[in-house]
Amino acid sequence: MGHRYNTYLALIVVILAAVLWVDLPGNPGIHIGSFNKDLSTKLGLDLRGGLRVLLEVDEPATVQVTAQQLNDAKQILTQRSNALGVAENTFSVTGNNRIIAEFPGLTNTSDVISIMKQTGLLTFVPLGSAPLSAGTKITVDVSKLHVPVEQLTPTLPPATPTSTGPTPTLANPTETATPAAGVTPSLTATALPPVYYALMTGADLDSASVTRDTVGDYVIDFTLKEPGKTTFADYTTKHVGDYLAIVLDGSIISAPSVNSAITQGSGQISGNFTYDSANTLAIQLRYGSLPVPLKVVQSQAVGATLGQDSINKSLVAGIVGLSMVILFMILSYRLPGVIASLALACYAATSLALFKFIGVTLTLPGIAGFVLSIGVAVDANILIFERLKEELRAGRGLRQAIDVAWLRAWPSIRDSNITTVISCVILFWFGSSFGATIVQGFATTLFIGVIISLITAVFVTRTFLHEVLDNLKFAEHPRWFRA
Repeated sequence: MGHRYNTYLALIVVILAAVLWVDLPGNPGIHIGSFNKDLSTKLGLDLRGGLRVLLEVDEPATVQVTAQQLNDAKQILTQRSNALGVAENTFSVTGNNRIIAEFPGLTNTSDVISIMKQTGLLTFVPLGSAPLSAGTKITVDVSKLHVPVEQLTPTLPPATPTSTGPTPTLANPTETATPAAGVTPSLTATALPPVYYALMTGADLDSASVTRDTVGDYVIDFTLKEPGKTTFADYTTKHVGDYLAIVLDGSIISAPSVNSAITQGSGQISGNFTYDSANTLAIQLRYGSLPVPLKVVQSQAVGATLGQDSINKSLVAGIVGLSMVILFMILSYRLPGVIASLALACYAATSLALFKFIGVTLTLPGIAGFVLSIGVAVDANILIFERLKEELRAGRGLRQAIDVAWLRAWPSIRDSNITTVISCVILFWFGSSFGATIVQGFATTLFIGVIISLITAVFVTRTFLHEVLDNLKFAEHPRWFRA
């Protein structure tokens, strides 16, 4: 029996050492080979400041919007903002036509709002030998997709453009070519037709990602699905040197020239890209299509001053609360209370480390859930110690009294924790369904705290009790206990 608890104690010490390392302020994180894990504390919008945006479906009231469409739009928006480097954001569907977006710590809001507002009708429009500059608005007709370009030539601009700079190029990534300079073409046409026909849409894209070419310049690799693969192969084979505009919501975002035939369904957009400009274009290619149009109905900036004040007050409240609990346990149970306080400190450190490791975004309600979970952790110790006092009064030895007390207290500990977990699940579902992110934060931290408190009661408290009290005799040290 003693050997088993010695093994438990050694395991607890190893885990506690890892926990304390994770909890260190300014922890650099874990970087092993290609594995990188950030261990910084992530603060929510109410603590860190940032931006809250309310998006609404931009459709007439008669148009039915399904829950699946809203969830798909939420996922696409999450991918867009994550790919832009806006981390720790949250998107939640509220009602039947709205999405709430929160961006903690965000200062430059214009780029994020603009990319979220885009409906994302992505099209590839042949321009012939007359390129147009990025940002040019054109009317695109998608009624003749995958039609050979020769049948669309009457709609191309007849004028000869004047070149004022280099243009991006489209090429087969397996070929070696000198990359062209200029992320956006600065070519202009003297006349524009009223309508351009799209060769294909973003639905024909399978993937798009930023990589580097053989000379280290940023490029965008893309792959196509059928029938876009066949259409693109036919177009690029017959129109090397021509321009193909990439158009999002009727606005040209790039108009690279075709540098070589692309017949394998995978190609490369090269130019004088920076990482940011290449990544932005790749995002627009990957997540260009939203299932429903959205509009921003409210944008609110949240200041960080109030958040810092909340953090300070939360820290004071947590320290005071933990100190009062420890004082109560020591006065009520004396030596067992001291042991429970050590277990409680282990619980608090482990909870914080787990929050950092799995990336929980702490909000003010989330901190409240964590503080409340401390009380739940104390409940288990109180149940064990009350049973221990009863067994000691019945004349049992300490070793036997600890085991019997734990066994008899376990059903109550288990049932109380299960009911709290069920409440957390219901609260999380409620917050997810109605866009109440503060409720979700509270439920998440309370749920994690309850699970850790249960593990602490099963292993840590019981192990500490045996290691400290097994060799004591209750009759020789009655003042160390409160029977």
